[in-house]
Amino acid sequence: MSKRLFYVVGPSGSGKDSIMAYARAQLAGQPMVQFAHRYITRPAQAGGENHIALSPAEFQARVQAGLFAMHWQSHGNRYGIGTEINQWLGKGITVVVNGSREYLPQALLLYPELLPVTIEVAPDILKQRLMRRGRETEADIEARINRNRTMQLSHPEGSRLNNNGTLEEAGNVLVNLIEQHNKVTLCE
Repeated sequence: MSKRLFYVVGPSGSGKDSIMAYARAQLAGQPMVQFAHRYITRPAQAGGENHIALSPAEFQARVQAGLFAMHWQSHGNRYGIGTEINQWLGKGITVVVNGSREYLPQALLLYPELLPVTIEVAPDILKQRLMRRGRETEADIEARINRNRTMQLSHPEGSRLNNNGTLEEAGNVLVNLIEQHNKVTLCE
């Protein structure tokens, strides 16, 4: 089976959402590339991510109904990727998801063809971004940065994407990874 599931991970504040939004905009109109929404037990206005907000009860009902292809808990929220990705993958569509580094081993069991893409950012830049976001205390931010130092992923076919520069630079790297895999030619 061709590897068509891009699983984007990185620490909070690394720019995953921004990079994926950039790539999504660049690849808009390409039917063979789809970006999956995450279902999160967090208000729709929080976090800057284009996600589908669910209450904890709604989330649990979807788990019980088998409506998530993948789901996990992190930082006090629950996250899920809908089973619609299985239909997309079955049609040969490349799917891009915003994943979890901690869930990656389970995701690989479910989708051995998964291609991890790790967003990396220098600790000082990460700290600045998290401070600007204003959702956490400085102690929480330091804990996140220390956690990131200990959580290094390696996968033989995984890609590392540096996001110390501009959004366009990092976004274009993700677009190029997807295009190289898919041999997608963007239409002007």
